[in-house]
Amino acid sequence: MSLSRAEVEATVSSIARVQLPDGAIPWSAGGHVDPWNHVEAAMALDVGGRHAEARHAYRWLAATQRQDGAWPSSVRGERVEDATLDANFCAYIATGVWHHMLATGDERFVLEMWPAVERALDFVLDLQTTGGSIMWARDADHRPWPGALLTSSSCIHLSLGCGVRLAAVAGDERPDWELSLDLLAGAVRARPQAFADRDRFSMDWYYPVLGGVLLGEAGLARIEERWSTFVVEDLGARCVADRPWVTTAETCELVLSLDLLGLGGRAHRLFEWIQHLRADDGSYWTGATFPDGTRWPVEQTTWSAAAVILAYDALCGTSDTGGFFRTAAGGARPLSEPVADSF
Repeated sequence: MSLSRAEVEATVSSIARVQLPDGAIPWSAGGHVDPWNHVEAAMALDVGGRHAEARHAYRWLAATQRQDGAWPSSVRGERVEDATLDANFCAYIATGVWHHMLATGDERFVLEMWPAVERALDFVLDLQTTGGSIMWARDADHRPWPGALLTSSSCIHLSLGCGVRLAAVAGDERPDWELSLDLLAGAVRARPQAFADRDRFSMDWYYPVLGGVLLGEAGLARIEERWSTFVVEDLGARCVADRPWVTTAETCELVLSLDLLGLGGRAHRLFEWIQHLRADDGSYWTGATFPDGTRWPVEQTTWSAAAVILAYDALCGTSDTGGFFRTAAGGARPLSEPVADSF
């Protein structure tokens, strides 16, 4: 099934209802806010044509950014719940602002947000090692975490590529970012020992593709390698290999990864499967256990709904952002090019 326009609008509305007056978008009503999922939700608002609400969300980020360019990992109102400064969380503003630029063509807004984007990416790249990987975070005392995560570094690759594009719009070229981008890609491609062992998590499987590092045959080979480990027929994608739990967001991110590789048929099937987690009001449950189908945790999250909207936009949308991940990730084979759509 493909979602109808009315169903898409209902899902976008389920996100907009949760947005706070100051622009922040919590996980759910009354919940906490983290910078990454906040941006993901703002991107979905733009897909739904709610550009004013998306700008409000990005301006909240600019207004709450620390002097060092970072944001705490979790806040609830003005209270910091987790003071960790997660590099990937901080970098994602660049992905969101570039997405907004494509959705609206608003270069003036890029110029308005540019100082926040530049500070954020400079904070992130201060955590880059000589080998190219990026340390996961700084703690509350600003000490770097002694390790890098593959999912985080892969997603930062996407954000940094968007940052380079934003720099061109802002007229403030950053060749140092381009060098960092190449170093980061090299680490993700060829230095698995640089990253903590988290291969039980599906995100470590597909994010090197979604982040635009492993494309073409390398990306296809990576997806084929662990397809049977993470994909549950007729239900979706697991979050963790050793748990009977499929999740909306991981499934829809995998959909985006498949679409990026040109595997449209497989992407559409996964997207259809995950609709069992759609709620009556258009929001989405975070996940469900199987085979019993129990919703767990018992929550409908804005970022889960946002992942659905971004996947829909890539597969079925007619907006200017439909090809966002294919182009932002560095480009992929054209969808019209025949590829083997089965493993």
